[in-house]
Amino acid sequence: MFNLNSYKVLLPSATTLSFTPIFQYSPVKTSTFNPAQLPALPRVVFFILGLLLLWLPWALLTYGLFHQDANLTTIVAMVGLFLLFLGLLRWWTRRFYGQTRAFAYYGLETSQRNSWQALQGLAVGFMVTAGLFTLEAILGWLTFAVPSQAWGHLLWQGGLTGLGVGLAEELFFRGWFLTELQRDYPLRVALWANALFFAILHFLKPLGEILRTFPQFPALVLLGLILGLAKDRHGNRLGYCIGLHGGLVWAYYIVNVGQLVQYTQKVPAWMTGIDGNPLAGMIGLLCLLLLLFSIQRQPPGSVAD
Repeated sequence: MFNLNSYKVLLPSATTLSFTPIFQYSPVKTSTFNPAQLPALPRVVFFILGLLLLWLPWALLTYGLFHQDANLTTIVAMVGLFLLFLGLLRWWTRRFYGQTRAFAYYGLETSQRNSWQALQGLAVGFMVTAGLFTLEAILGWLTFAVPSQAWGHLLWQGGLTGLGVGLAEELFFRGWFLTELQRDYPLRVALWANALFFAILHFLKPLGEILRTFPQFPALVLLGLILGLAKDRHGNRLGYCIGLHGGLVWAYYIVNVGQLVQYTQKVPAWMTGIDGNPLAGMIGLLCLLLLLFSIQRQPPGSVAD
């Protein structure tokens, strides 16, 4: 007789039967755009364009309200730009890098060590500028005059201007921009790119002015290198950079606004400094080179106090 049991091994059981559907549903995967994953150049451009778009309404409003006073318009517009930069920087760092202490991430930490280094940098920057004017006076290239304003007025206004410029520019150039470059490039490449960008942005002016003041360009590149190296040598903190930059501006403000010097015209302006800025002359370039070499000799992160 035909015995079905003998053929059980050839027949699939109900538990082993499986069917593969012809059409299978799978959820659509959505990808979130993350500019932090872009290469350095488009990432930086994306951030700057976003900042400018946010700032445009404020700039137009400022011009409409204060256009009769060009100096006030510039001050109000730049203060608004810096405040927007702070807000965007905080959001950018938290949103895309997961850093809760955004400003400390870029070197602007609130610590006693950072504050002390800022004071050290302030003293060095002030003495460098004051020393250059003094040297040129000894060489007979200029004479000192009675200040056109009260000393107290010059000191506090110059100090406030210097610290404001130092804080804003160092947080932007050596804080945010240099850190973004270092995410993709080695330190040497990042420092040179940062210094060139720093100098170029300070040279956005008419062609005639660019040619007339061109000796300032290598001075700005050297200064950018100095400030970038100073951040690296001070444990990636911005205190010394802010102080050094602020001290240079502070001393120059006192001399320039107070009309403290008169040039004897014994040597051309490319020796003493274009527009009375001693750092933009041959003597200033030599001084910046010495300062660069002195900072470069220190190992990275070597300055603890």
